[in-house]
Amino acid sequence: MPNPPPLFPPLPAAPSVPASNTPRNEYTVDELARVTDSTVRNVRAYQDRGLLAPPEKRGRVGVYDDTHVSRLKLINHLLTRGYTLANIQDLIMAVDEGHDLRSILGLETAIGGRWSRERPKKYSLIELLQMFGDKASPSALGKAVDLGLLERDGLSFVSGSPTALAAGATMAKEGIPLADLLDTVGIARPHFNAVAKALVDLVVRQLDRYDADALPPPADVPALVDAIWRVRPLAMVLVESEMNRALEEASGDYLGDRVAAIMEKKLGHPAEGTAAERAAAKKDKPKK
Repeated sequence: MPNPPPLFPPLPAAPSVPASNTPRNEYTVDELARVTDSTVRNVRAYQDRGLLAPPEKRGRVGVYDDTHVSRLKLINHLLTRGYTLANIQDLIMAVDEGHDLRSILGLETAIGGRWSRERPKKYSLIELLQMFGDKASPSALGKAVDLGLLERDGLSFVSGSPTALAAGATMAKEGIPLADLLDTVGIARPHFNAVAKALVDLVVRQLDRYDADALPPPADVPALVDAIWRVRPLAMVLVESEMNRALEEASGDYLGDRVAAIMEKKLGHPAEGTAAERAAAKKDKPKK
């Protein structure tokens, strides 16, 4: 017996909606499932139900982009909040019918699209051993998987950020223990999450002028999309600038403390002033 037709017709193929000077990310169906923490089976099912636009066809290959990423993230988020696929289908169809589809996809992508242009890359165990040497122990690989830095794919591993993986390999070759490096990632991640939350709030604050339970009027959406795309890279500039400042301050403090310890040892007595006075001087020193 043939399968019954979907309740709603599939959405049209997703247009390219980011700002004209913003190159889009492109994905195969496997890559799309991976970057959205979904599965290929779910991607196919959502397409069949009309929840997800079909990919652009290039020969026999379907090519997805960030409009699909943002829609999948939205679906996953609503599912975790207890909505059913039928609920989500009704909501999305109502939204699409009340707005120009291109502008809604543009708003979804501007807010929920990926901030990175890196494509996931698969590595064999031999390749990882070549990168990390004997430091790629089973425990280290397991910890990297737990942190989401690597994902198992049969006998291989997939990295969502090959650049970060290469940086970690270089640091390990320079003598930094891989276990310490992974521990540092785990310690730093909650702080990065807090920074990311603050920056996302900053970027999408353009929506605060509208009711929290309503989308902006269709006429306002194009300008909002353009504004959010302009602000997104500026947020990354702030992150890099603040990170450079913090690294310079932390490394300067370390060098100063190290030199002070050497001087104390050579002089045979501590520097003048109490420990509290030295701590206060460090605290009050001018910021860069």
